[in-house]
Amino acid sequence: MSYLEYQIQHTPTGLRKILYLNWPVIVLLSTICGVGFLMLYSVAGGSFTPWAEPQMKRFALGMVAMFFVAMVPVWFWRNMAAVAYLISLLLLIAVELFGEVGMGAQRWINLGFMRLQPSELMKITLVLLIAAYYDWLDIRKTSHPVWVLVPVILVLIPVALVLRQPDLGTAILLITGSGIVMFAAGVSLWYFAGVIGSAIGIITAVFKTRGTEWQFLKDYQYRRIDTFLDPSRDPLGDGYHITQSKIALGSGGWTGRGYMQGTQSRLNFLPEKHTDFIFTTLAEEFGFVGGITLLGLYFLVLMFCLTSALQNKDRFASLMTIGVAATFFLFFAVNMSMVMGIAPVVGVPLPLVSYGGSAMLVILVAFGFVQSAHVHRPR
Repeated sequence: MSYLEYQIQHTPTGLRKILYLNWPVIVLLSTICGVGFLMLYSVAGGSFTPWAEPQMKRFALGMVAMFFVAMVPVWFWRNMAAVAYLISLLLLIAVELFGEVGMGAQRWINLGFMRLQPSELMKITLVLLIAAYYDWLDIRKTSHPVWVLVPVILVLIPVALVLRQPDLGTAILLITGSGIVMFAAGVSLWYFAGVIGSAIGIITAVFKTRGTEWQFLKDYQYRRIDTFLDPSRDPLGDGYHITQSKIALGSGGWTGRGYMQGTQSRLNFLPEKHTDFIFTTLAEEFGFVGGITLLGLYFLVLMFCLTSALQNKDRFASLMTIGVAATFFLFFAVNMSMVMGIAPVVGVPLPLVSYGGSAMLVILVAFGFVQSAHVHRPR
């Protein structure tokens, strides 16, 4: 009996699939989304429009998509990984050709009813492809240079397209998320040591080439680095975002100013309060207690995902679950670090809380893959 025949014969059906769902993860994701609705209602001044209501509709659509993906056997998604990657790659090329420009970046495709950001889709399809690749590859070849080069090329192609948009934050997430899957697959630590060494060299080159004709980054990206190192150098210009963010974070104290009582957001001192900087609004209104509670919800999601991955005997399902969990972690870790001034501002949203259709739908579909792996794992 082939592996595929075994999987088909042992696939749960009907009500059993519903019972096998990882319900704690579903409850936690719904709770996090609920926090997002509350904050979007607050930053709109006590109104469901223009942000909370569309976000609720996207959540409903995303949950339907998540349940649909969860019901499909995980071996099907493994077989479709390459197709999903190619579709995402074509969409990134489409963005390069006729994408919509917003805030100085060309990242979106206007579908009429929503603006699709293909780079968000690539974060998940790349994880699927790398997991499928190492499921297919003989484990004895995992660290062979030739076989390590293949996923590296698969990663660098979309990274190059994303950097042209430009979107440094997403490029970093693509590289890091894929690297974590490769590490979990058993790739030798020496490769990662080489990557870290190369990264140090690239960072040095970034600073050395500044002001030359061949500088590595855009001028605005250099200004973000300057702002990160010293926000007070231009508090009303490039440092305005992070300065106001820190004021909001500090004014929240332990328990916050109260729901819809945050002065920084209510008086519009805080920019991008409904997207990248929504965590500062939450921290101002609910204080340290509110911030650490949300962080706790995120970590609980990670714990349930990692537990499911460790218990799963299917190599693809386990690697894919780890990859989705790692990408989810990078989302909120980078965003929170960014708004607290620990990391440069790179435009990464707070998952399931920040306003944005593409990010929410992609994350919920990604957890649909995690649920599919959990439901159809060998028992």
